[in-house]
Amino acid sequence: MTTPDAFAIARDLIRCPSVTPEDGGALGYIQNLLDGAGFETHRISFSQDGYPDIDNLYARIGGAADAAPSLMFAGHTDVVPPGDSTNWRFSPFSGEVAEDMLWGRGAVDMKGGLAAAIAAALAYIESNGAPKGSLSFLITGDEEGPAVNGTIKLLEWAHARGARFDHCILPEPTNPDALGDMIKIGRRGSLSGAITIAGKQGHVGYPHLADNPVHHIVRLATALLATPLDGGTAHFDASNLEITSIDTGNPAVNVIPASARAQFNVRFNDLWTPETLAGEIRDRLAKAANGARYDVVFQPTNALAFLTKPGPFVETLSTAIEAHTGRRPALSTTGGTSDARFICRYGEVLEFGLVGQTMHAVDERTSIADLHKLSAIFGHVLEGYFRD
Repeated sequence: MTTPDAFAIARDLIRCPSVTPEDGGALGYIQNLLDGAGFETHRISFSQDGYPDIDNLYARIGGAADAAPSLMFAGHTDVVPPGDSTNWRFSPFSGEVAEDMLWGRGAVDMKGGLAAAIAAALAYIESNGAPKGSLSFLITGDEEGPAVNGTIKLLEWAHARGARFDHCILPEPTNPDALGDMIKIGRRGSLSGAITIAGKQGHVGYPHLADNPVHHIVRLATALLATPLDGGTAHFDASNLEITSIDTGNPAVNVIPASARAQFNVRFNDLWTPETLAGEIRDRLAKAANGARYDVVFQPTNALAFLTKPGPFVETLSTAIEAHTGRRPALSTTGGTSDARFICRYGEVLEFGLVGQTMHAVDERTSIADLHKLSAIFGHVLEGYFRD
């Protein structure tokens, strides 16, 4: 049987309608490919009250489960909803080809990147046999959803069975404009919260008989924004707090509302933990309260700031990228969160994938040439990583 290339695998994966939490046959397709190459594969479903059940796939080939060196590719087959399919040039799950591009939901985020990794692994094994270390895939169907029954639990499952990895590549779409632009070596953390002010409702013509919570919420919000949280670090921009809503639920223009609520989110660097950041926010609110009756509540978060420091692994991937694209990638910690926030607890993780300009958008698509280049980059990494 001819080993499929990155384009063929990506096209077949796009044709699986795997909108979270549906699998659409994507994991079964990958499992068959890896089974055929000699991987030991496991399909594991996780459940938790209040969340959809999720299928996941773990596959490994090589020496013992903890054999070194150990490289893992991680990723997800689930995709965000396509929206109104009539707005698309082609049906979002058709995997059409036009203008040297592969079109469809997940082409960029991240079926294309995952396909490049799988194709590289299949080609490496066909040429070299099983590595003397350990090569594994950890694939979930829950990255675009609540991320409760996916990567975080699959990592725990694999670790409990003795699996270890030294390094991981997550083929998320990291490049802003062209393949080779950027490696993500870390991610900022995310902390969300809400401030509720208790006022006293009244007539706007008699403000002395009321207590306007809007005035208080504006003062408290200003206090949160007045002084930067920090100046950034060597690898991270400054932490950033955004007020995302202020609401009173009051439709009347002549009534002072009884309460007001503001929501906020902070994307924070490695100078903070959720606990120290929450403490700073509470301190700022307390100093600006001036008698306001308020409460602040923080949402639980598993999005912590992390960093894979530049070193041999970063250099290995950077060198491979430069060899196949002619670009020396920037090392970045920008953007939102990803499953790398879970993976980093077990080993070093880097993110590198396709160009992300159309991710989550109508007419999501990727260059077919980029698919092949990305697969060649991953193949380059595998050859160097497992070289005697």
